[in-house]
Amino acid sequence: MVKLRDLEYLDAIDRFKHFGRAAEACFVSQPTLSGQIMKLEEQLNLQLVERHRRNVMLTPAGEQLVKEARNVLSAAHVFEETARTLLDPLAGDLHVGMIPTLAPYLLPYVMEPLNERLPKVSFYLHEKQTKVLMQELNEGKLDLLILPWLEDMQGVERYDLFEEPLDLAVSPQHSLANKTQVTFDDLNNQQLLTLEDGHCLRDQALGYCFTAGAKEDHRFQATSLETLRYMVASGIGMTMLPRLATHNLEDTHRIRYIRFKTPEPTRNISLLIRPNYSRMTCVREVVSCIRDVMKDLL
Repeated sequence: MVKLRDLEYLDAIDRFKHFGRAAEACFVSQPTLSGQIMKLEEQLNLQLVERHRRNVMLTPAGEQLVKEARNVLSAAHVFEETARTLLDPLAGDLHVGMIPTLAPYLLPYVMEPLNERLPKVSFYLHEKQTKVLMQELNEGKLDLLILPWLEDMQGVERYDLFEEPLDLAVSPQHSLANKTQVTFDDLNNQQLLTLEDGHCLRDQALGYCFTAGAKEDHRFQATSLETLRYMVASGIGMTMLPRLATHNLEDTHRIRYIRFKTPEPTRNISLLIRPNYSRMTCVREVVSCIRDVMKDLL
């Protein structure tokens, strides 16, 4: 009988391509992990791993079986979560995935209300880029995601939380700095500072700005919104920032945050779960709580 722990080892080897790092991720010694994989290969009479001096990789058989292993691990996770839900639907661990352009700006407003409404839930927060979060949700490593909705997101259930406007950020010396509102026509032929590839906000901002005739400033791509903010404050260029990232800031002497006239550019912040997720009572409470908070804030 194949053990779940062996499947976790195989999954870790595929993710890290290294016995040592895979062992660290599984909280076992390298010899233990390596030995268990060899026993699994003997049990199945298949070579699952190609062992090289500096790294390892899965064989074609290993690549096929690791997909099945992840399905089994996901099903085991659902089994455990369902059992916990039967004991108390509003208790237990909840692993929440968020993106870096949302988490630090939303969490200060919603975590206290969430903890008050769900005192027996332990929230574990995971901050990663969208592609990784979607994969980990599908694999059962995360319970739910809170992130901007994109049209290419498939195979998930969606609950809209709030619409977040995007504001224009410029230095006080910029030609648009004295405007109280801007239109997309004001962006024509302007240079826009952006995030690096992999951030969904980059694609959303560029989509709006390209339509308006703006151009991407290729001299610099930021790794975070805070880096973008400092670049704007230094007079390097202009950018678009989500409203939560500009809320209640006291740096207006260095940066001007200008709202767009209606219709404003926005991003739709949604909560995503796997289809047939078992802890719907808890999900409904999270959705209701965040909607209540953001209705008053935005």
